[in-house]
Amino acid sequence: MKNTILNDHNLFRVAAVSPTISVANPSANAKSSIRAIDSVDADLIVLPELGLTGYTCGDLFATDALMTSTLLALGELVSHSESHDKTIVAGLPLRVCGSLMNTAAVIFNGKVRAVVPKTFLPTYREFYEGRHFAAASNADPSEIKLLNEIVPFGTDLIVQRGDAKIAVEICEDFWTPIPPSSHAALAGANVLVNLSSSNETIGKAGWRRDLVRSQSGRCIAAYVYCSSGPSESTSDLVFGGHCLIAENGAVLGESRRVGDGETPSIAAGMTNESTSAETSVARDIDLGRLIHDRQVVGSFDDGRHASPSFRTIDLGGFGNDGQGREPRGDLLRRIDAHPFVPDESTELELRCAEIFDIQTAGLCKRLSRLGPTTKLSIGVSGGLDSTLALLVAIRACDSIGKDRKDIVGITMPGFGTTSMTKSSAETLIETTGITRELIDIRQLCLDTFLSLNHSPLGIPVSDSTDVESLQAQLQKLPDDAKDLTFENVQARVRTMLLMNRGFVLGTGDMSEQALGWSTYNADHMSMYNVNTSIPKTLVRFLVRYAADHYFDGELRSVLHDIANTTISPELLPPREDGTIRQSTEESIGAYELHDFFLFHFVRNGFSRNKILYLASHAKFDQDYSPKHIAETLDIFVKRFFFSQYKRNCVPDGPKVGSVSLSPRGDWRMPSDANAGDFL
Repeated sequence: MKNTILNDHNLFRVAAVSPTISVANPSANAKSSIRAIDSVDADLIVLPELGLTGYTCGDLFATDALMTSTLLALGELVSHSESHDKTIVAGLPLRVCGSLMNTAAVIFNGKVRAVVPKTFLPTYREFYEGRHFAAASNADPSEIKLLNEIVPFGTDLIVQRGDAKIAVEICEDFWTPIPPSSHAALAGANVLVNLSSSNETIGKAGWRRDLVRSQSGRCIAAYVYCSSGPSESTSDLVFGGHCLIAENGAVLGESRRVGDGETPSIAAGMTNESTSAETSVARDIDLGRLIHDRQVVGSFDDGRHASPSFRTIDLGGFGNDGQGREPRGDLLRRIDAHPFVPDESTELELRCAEIFDIQTAGLCKRLSRLGPTTKLSIGVSGGLDSTLALLVAIRACDSIGKDRKDIVGITMPGFGTTSMTKSSAETLIETTGITRELIDIRQLCLDTFLSLNHSPLGIPVSDSTDVESLQAQLQKLPDDAKDLTFENVQARVRTMLLMNRGFVLGTGDMSEQALGWSTYNADHMSMYNVNTSIPKTLVRFLVRYAADHYFDGELRSVLHDIANTTISPELLPPREDGTIRQSTEESIGAYELHDFFLFHFVRNGFSRNKILYLASHAKFDQDYSPKHIAETLDIFVKRFFFSQYKRNCVPDGPKVGSVSLSPRGDWRMPSDANAGDFL
């Protein structure tokens, strides 16, 4: 029985192909289209508007010879479709009830399954379609006879293949205030296709790209756009062959086009028969993500009452129903290993600037509701998270004219503090000009151990035990020594000191919240947390961005040092050589993996198997084995479920991205939910 790897994960491959056109020569165009179809491995292939004749035939559309040749060419495409499992959408002129119409034929498995006419005909400036064609209307028949078959006809058709629900519109339909695809999306269509003949003029490509992207986002759908190319007549216009594929507000891929600097290779196809003027793009659409987003965006369904009803033509599914195909080993879709961090340096800088502004604005508002003499207390450890929170506090105070001295940076070295992080914290405080306070918490912790009658890491203590001798004994312990009480006491002592000194600014990030990597009622708690929806993989970039854009000199240097420091809570003693013993990522796994899992589980609602499949196609900073990735995912799921009780009572803080774990806003789940079915 056939298996379909991509379709098992609700991935649907689509392609937009603009083949070489021979104007007014349907036979040649059928052959060109067949070559293009055979060259692409896809579930759905979209060809250009009027591609079987050429868009620029003019008054030749009214001739019997051209119409007869067009039907013969359509028959060739239909016959050829018996040899493959692809759904084809081809553009052609058709006579319907005495009128000539600009249409798209949906072809599958040796039959025309649907014909969709164009609704809006451009008859302005360079376009004269009203001279040749009749627009779709309510008077159109619901069926037509085509190639001796009765075929559904109309703008109210959705063609379904598995979970892909395909709706068709043609060129100008898309440029109108309410495109037909908007109504189709409300009726359930999630793959919207456009057969176009769009000429190139200055700046038009950017506008076209924006329309495709925005329509896919508004409709929570994929949008596949295919335009005629430069092999059309160039008497007055040049068509660019621009093909685009977008999904839910993001352009997944686009072809070359006239005007993008690659035109010589396109032109070669019109002067040399051994080359081709074809342009194309193919991508894998994630239907699962679209289905998930439509479920969670409640307002999406609100317009259904005002939309017309649609008919569905079901072509069957994939895989076990016998209509599947052989599995694909490739994936025509980029899987971002770091979904919270943009790749392009320019976009990353813009993202960092935007995040800093959101964090700063949130804190400024909260400060405005406090008394003018209120002090901001922040525990400065020399680590990434506390550094980011401090930088936001500085920018907020600078923005509202509050003295930096009102920020009290409290350094609280404990049994796990290393000289490197302590030095970084002290330099950070000195160079930023905030108020400094140093409190060695070790004696307070020792007193607590004595009160609890607890032996830290198995070392007996008494009233005569001094801090330095205990520190020396602790550093001689093996790396695998564990003591949760030892860690929690230090974390809670620090929080007590902070809370007793003023308005506490929290530092914990979203990745730590997801994993429950915090001590309850310790670093877990504050009065306001500017890092609450910042994932760990992004924190490092934000600190580096601040260093390079907001500060200079010694402060810039120390910020870069902090950005390169091993991530650690520093609650276990350092090794005898003074290096960090407790690496968070060695304990629970790499944050780049956990943030990848967090994004796809919370943002997209994906299953364990799908997350693992996507991870196998992501290029992480380190090389992980499939077994390691799977084991780390299980750690993530278990900790995510177990730690909801911590997330149910976290302080206020601003949302900055599409994923947030705030129990008041984005994420609500019971603390006692069972993780079994998610593992």
